[in-house]
Amino acid sequence: MLKPHLVTTEDLDLNTVQNLIEHHSPLKLSAEVEKKITRCREYLVKKIAGSDTPIYGINTGFGSLQNRSVSKNDLGRLQRNLVLSHACGTGNEVPEEIVRLMLFLKIQSLSYGHSGVQLSTVNRLVTFYNAGVMPVVYEYGSLGASGDLAPLAHLSIPLLGEGEVRVGGEKLPAGKVLQKLGLKPLELQAKEGLALLNGTQFMSAYGIHICLRVFKLSILADVISAISLDAYNGLPDPFHPLVQKLRPYKGQMLTARRILNILKGSKHMQEPRNHIQDPYSFRCIPQVHGASKDSIDYAAYVFEREINAVTDNPTIFPVEDLIISAGNFHGQPLALALDNLCIAMAELANISERRIYQLLSGNRGLPPFLAASPGLNSGFMIPQYTAAALVSHNKILSHPAAVDSIESSQGQEDHVSMGANAAIKAFQVLLNLERVLAIELFNAAQALEFRRPSTSSPWVEEFLLRYRKVVPYIDSDQLMYNHIENTIQFLQQVKINLPGEESGSNG
Repeated sequence: MLKPHLVTTEDLDLNTVQNLIEHHSPLKLSAEVEKKITRCREYLVKKIAGSDTPIYGINTGFGSLQNRSVSKNDLGRLQRNLVLSHACGTGNEVPEEIVRLMLFLKIQSLSYGHSGVQLSTVNRLVTFYNAGVMPVVYEYGSLGASGDLAPLAHLSIPLLGEGEVRVGGEKLPAGKVLQKLGLKPLELQAKEGLALLNGTQFMSAYGIHICLRVFKLSILADVISAISLDAYNGLPDPFHPLVQKLRPYKGQMLTARRILNILKGSKHMQEPRNHIQDPYSFRCIPQVHGASKDSIDYAAYVFEREINAVTDNPTIFPVEDLIISAGNFHGQPLALALDNLCIAMAELANISERRIYQLLSGNRGLPPFLAASPGLNSGFMIPQYTAAALVSHNKILSHPAAVDSIESSQGQEDHVSMGANAAIKAFQVLLNLERVLAIELFNAAQALEFRRPSTSSPWVEEFLLRYRKVVPYIDSDQLMYNHIENTIQFLQQVKINLPGEESGSNG
């Protein structure tokens, strides 16, 4: 039996979240968390019972309906109505791995004891998580301002026996699954619907998922570019540590050091050159990859802050005897980070596609289009077209979402972050980057074959030995799409232990 992950109020980091995902650990609320949730709920119940003072979203309407009072007898119905009416998502289903993160992050946020929910409500979310009951959530509907209202409504309606869930990949009515688990639909009480729907868990889940995957893709970009550099008979000089010291960005220095370590011992690097400079896509790998690394680090910083935050509204402070309506649900920090991630990932793909193009040029002793018999064979001509289409798509997707804002709720919500749109497009850029890097590896491995019998570094040769078990050398024209797909699968599954570095695939 797997050891449960204990939900506490201590700060989480991305490594902890990744371990939770990889090991499929169940969740368990700590005694401290249970105490905080219960104390906050008891405080709120007493506050409501002892006063008729309007408290936003608790005994009033929502948004621009904040001035409409709601009787004490209807406080539970108010919350149910909120959840049902806000489930207005559309588009594709959010991937299950991201929905699982949304569930976890909602549990974590409610566990700090500032949201006023019942302990039983949080425990029901834990039950869903542990049982693999994943609510069906749709991509579109959130403005990233009052939190992620529509997506979180879809995350929450199964608690009420409404909507749909996926269990073991099968889509089922939520009410039917509750019956099968011997559970009754929850009856929400004052503030609970608001606490479930206010929050940034949609944007945060996407951001964390992207960060965890792009950490590895950033490493793979270095590995694959090093193979391309070696295959192109590129120069090692631009990676010299003295050059990096004159412009000491963290990402640039790491990239240059990594490339040299990966290619240490390459026979190609010891061969005489007839050229004194390489194209920028090779010469400026440290500067371009490094800048993207620094942007990725910034995004990771933002999302680490966010997963340790309380982002619903109003916020309840039992010890201070305060209930404060504010704006922690606004997604602006996340929107900017996600837009930055889009650009950083798009640039890794852009420079990768340019290296693909150079490898096909027929220069540096390589045949045109890396074809063993050019003319009779088109070789690798068209995979570059595919890469070009992907990077063009990325350029469109990299327009920042955060610079847009559309007024909603009759002007009450007059500035929104559009962080949810930033999240959706960043996820697509991530997928496109992975595909472009796969195409570069497909090309670079082919190009190195034309350098035989000379060899690359021992590390590269071992890496390519693993790759050749799934993708062969292409000696004559054949179907290529399956080789590209197999390369993508290889990148997703390959374990990387870089020379000279302690860290593995998350370094």
